[in-house]
Amino acid sequence: MGRVRLEAITWDRLGDLLAERLLDLKPTDGSPWTRIAFDGAPAARPGDLAERVSSALRVHGRPSLVVGTEGFLRPASLRLEFGRDAESFYNGWYDTGALWREVFGPLEPGGGGRVLPDLWDPVTDRATRSPYVPLPPGGLLLLHGPFLLRHWFPFDLSVHLLLSPGALRRRTPEAEHWTLPAFARYEDETDPAGTADVLVRTDDPRRPAWNG
Repeated sequence: MGRVRLEAITWDRLGDLLAERLLDLKPTDGSPWTRIAFDGAPAARPGDLAERVSSALRVHGRPSLVVGTEGFLRPASLRLEFGRDAESFYNGWYDTGALWREVFGPLEPGGGGRVLPDLWDPVTDRATRSPYVPLPPGGLLLLHGPFLLRHWFPFDLSVHLLLSPGALRRRTPEAEHWTLPAFARYEDETDPAGTADVLVRTDDPRRPAWNG
């Protein structure tokens, strides 16, 4: 990543400004729905920002649906087939096929707009059996999770929540440090900080900065 100028901002203000930017955003493929990525390691808490933006959109009368990729994990028997392995975590933990089928497919041009918000509960290791949620035309999908920018998902705008390697290690529970090589690989192969439309640095969770 080259040198990017970042400005300090509060989380509330960031949520408001992102929502305002999304109000006028047009899908690139003519879909009636806008699809936004909130990409980042769990330690960066991309879901929190997605929820803030959803709340701000609600004030403007725009419907949105927040979906987390943790609801599309594969069963533990598949995720942990090779133990707690960074390679498996990077390539095999998330059911990208189900995300294409149940989340992005219904929001393609001509789609029905009925999205499955989650498929698998990683705590119980069972199907969630959640009902489909209708997203009306003009609504926005706010998808959050790690490694989102490596799958060619049809996002209309992407937000990457950046953590330096040191901050990522500090804010990741020690029991999950085995996942850290996967995030380093993602940085090397995808350069999310350089390819995302919006960059938010979250090394200090109380003082974010962004390139807006």
